[in-house]
Amino acid sequence: MKGVLLVNLGSPDSPQPKDVKKYLGEFLMDERVIDVPKFLRTLLVKGIILNTRPKKSAKAYQKIWWDEGSPLIVLSERLQKKVKDLTSVPVALAMRYGKPSIKQGLQELSDLGVTETLLIPLYPQHAMATTETILVLAEALRKEFFPSMEFTNLPAFYNHPDYVRVLANSIQNHLKDKEWEHLLFSYHGIPERHIRKTDITKSHCKIDGHCCQTKSPAHEFCYRHQCYETTRKVADYLELKEGTYSSSFQSRLAGDKWLQPYTDTTVEDFAKKGTKNMAIVTPAFISDCLETLEEIGMEAAEDFKEKGGEQFHVVPCLNTDPEWVKVLSRWIDEWATQPVS
Repeated sequence: MKGVLLVNLGSPDSPQPKDVKKYLGEFLMDERVIDVPKFLRTLLVKGIILNTRPKKSAKAYQKIWWDEGSPLIVLSERLQKKVKDLTSVPVALAMRYGKPSIKQGLQELSDLGVTETLLIPLYPQHAMATTETILVLAEALRKEFFPSMEFTNLPAFYNHPDYVRVLANSIQNHLKDKEWEHLLFSYHGIPERHIRKTDITKSHCKIDGHCCQTKSPAHEFCYRHQCYETTRKVADYLELKEGTYSSSFQSRLAGDKWLQPYTDTTVEDFAKKGTKNMAIVTPAFISDCLETLEEIGMEAAEDFKEKGGEQFHVVPCLNTDPEWVKVLSRWIDEWATQPVS
């Protein structure tokens, strides 16, 4: 029997500092998130970050928390329900960090008799700290607790025509009655060394302005290339004029060189240079979350206006967009109806 596990990032159980601290501890101690030797990671996370950041992050979560709970969890549950209604196989939901865990999701499927699972990380682009950490943990859990279960992974879908169409239409629909001069595609940032670590050629990814445009096997796992390709394909689909759109990277930790340009400085620069009406979309996320609702919808919007901008239009994530639900459900059914090889 076949089944599907949708996996998203996760969220604290509540926006209170103690729960945020617990969540951040699990998240930041992941060796694929902060990829330094364990003793350094422990010193950094438990010795510094967890003593300073939870209170600040809790205040941010409190700004965006819904009556039903964490927006990311609620939106993921809504997506699961809608997809489940349209597909012919069981669909479970899990989070890489927090609850429900990947083990819980796999157990739910196993209890239903599922022996072949399609893992769907809810990230369009591949990255060490998102897709890879999900697949690695799932495989470890499979070996230990579900040895008779087989896995198939949905590949990164950043350039899939269905995804490009759905994302482009969502942008168009949300901006159709609004004036905007520039559309910024803001992706979650990662350290540059993650790009080099995922380079299967060990030589292509130089982050020099040319490698992402030069065809290479490295692109299968190159987050930077995949982000720029998402922007390029959506811009082509929407027939956007050169100079009216660009890409940037949001969220970063101090001390490392992260992908640039940074979203916060980019937004401020546009305002300083006279852009009055700006639009922004966050295609690294399927579900709206702290990074989209607070960091972009509140902080970036405020910064833009403080520096002279007027209108800052935030395009929501795909969430439960009907077109997206249909596409995801169709992908699942196409996999589920494939003959056993």
